[in-house]
Amino acid sequence: MKLLPSERLSEAEVQEGLQFSIRDGMAAETMIVLTGGAFLTSLALKLGASNFQIGVLAALPTFTNIFQLLSLWLLQRYRNRRVIAVAGSFLARFPLLMIGTLPLLFSGGASLYALISFLCFHYFFGSLVGTSWNSWMKDLVPERMLGSFFSRRTRLCQTLNVTLSLTSALVVDYIKSHHPQQEIIAYTTMFMLAGVAGMVGVWMLSRVPEPRMQVVNKNVFSQLRQPLRDRNFRNMLLFNASWIFALNLATPFFNVYMIKALQLPLSGIIALGLLSQVSSIFSVRMWGRYIDRYSNKNVLYICAPIYTFCLLAWALTALVSSLAGITALLIFINIGSGISTAGINLSLNNIGIKLAAKEQGMVYLTAKSMIIAAASATAPLLGGLLADSFSAWQHTLTGPLPHLHTYTWNIFFLISAVFAMLAIKLLRRVKENGEVDKTVINLRMMADFRYHLREAPSRQMLRRIIYLPEKRKSAGHRKKSA
Repeated sequence: MKLLPSERLSEAEVQEGLQFSIRDGMAAETMIVLTGGAFLTSLALKLGASNFQIGVLAALPTFTNIFQLLSLWLLQRYRNRRVIAVAGSFLARFPLLMIGTLPLLFSGGASLYALISFLCFHYFFGSLVGTSWNSWMKDLVPERMLGSFFSRRTRLCQTLNVTLSLTSALVVDYIKSHHPQQEIIAYTTMFMLAGVAGMVGVWMLSRVPEPRMQVVNKNVFSQLRQPLRDRNFRNMLLFNASWIFALNLATPFFNVYMIKALQLPLSGIIALGLLSQVSSIFSVRMWGRYIDRYSNKNVLYICAPIYTFCLLAWALTALVSSLAGITALLIFINIGSGISTAGINLSLNNIGIKLAAKEQGMVYLTAKSMIIAAASATAPLLGGLLADSFSAWQHTLTGPLPHLHTYTWNIFFLISAVFAMLAIKLLRRVKENGEVDKTVINLRMMADFRYHLREAPSRQMLRRIIYLPEKRKSAGHRKKSA
């Protein structure tokens, strides 16, 4: 197959390419489910990882994005995003197959270092894909349907995430209960399956057509300065980096907190994550519609405070003594975070694409990814160091504080919430076409909610009353005619 860009693409070719992009996204989602989140945390803890090493694992996906500078150089030299993305995806997904062989090749502490090493290669080559893919999709997806396309893609991927996560968690919990000596093999087998799914995704990605890119023949470093000279784009970067830093300071340790401090079963942790995913699935289409109708910034003004409130709620879990109360609070947190995260992720992705200069979209998006990578990689490393320091400090204390380890974890969540509040203040500096007053969209959403709550059920009932007798009559006539 020749992976060459096209001068012009027909509407049919664009639509077919978007379908293959969605299928590749679902393959990538399979990899994310089987190799990340609670499963990766559980495997790392099983191999003896410290809090700092957990922070390293959380930082790797974003820290390696600083190598997107190399991707920018490759794009400038070869001007073929499709080849770079397909080749990079293949090289990124092959190490997952190697992680599946850990029990055969390594033992003891060496397995943990081998896991981190293979994941370094996985995320490094994956970072080379990001720049090419973002620029590719910017030119392929019509601007009028950015919100609807990515909301549909996200919704399908999250539906797969829910199904696969629950199934995998139940299998792992069964193995932990009945065959605990095989737990590590279960996790590494999941990595092997993720690698296979990733290779299928590479083939899907190779079927997506590429419009010919526009490249400005300038020095790479001089090009990267251009997005920083763009005041509005710089303001967007400042907000995005601040927001990601606030979240990643504590978010990677939610699973550690639930496993170590709350001692929840893995299936319970996954179930809470699935609840968040389901909430996201049911809300992402709504957010995509509001983005197309109003703006990404308006949606961020709604979703970011909701997520910040959820971070504050995490800090309150230490004050709840009963398991039932903690469970109820965690359910509330995951529903709220799922709804808000759907709008935040969709808006942050779209606003970066929208504010990037048309002729230099690749350079703008690369600068965005590198700056976000620095912020999101620094946060979990700092969080891991603080967690280990608090843990050491906790062991030196004695006295009437039996749940001190729980309170120290919640410090992260409180600090993260404070940083998130400060980040939201930076959003007001960002300007976006189509932006309306915040009160307008709030009133519109309340009106829509009241309409669907009161009018939609009665309308459906009315349609059934009016049309169902006619359908029955027409069905009776057809039977008589027969």
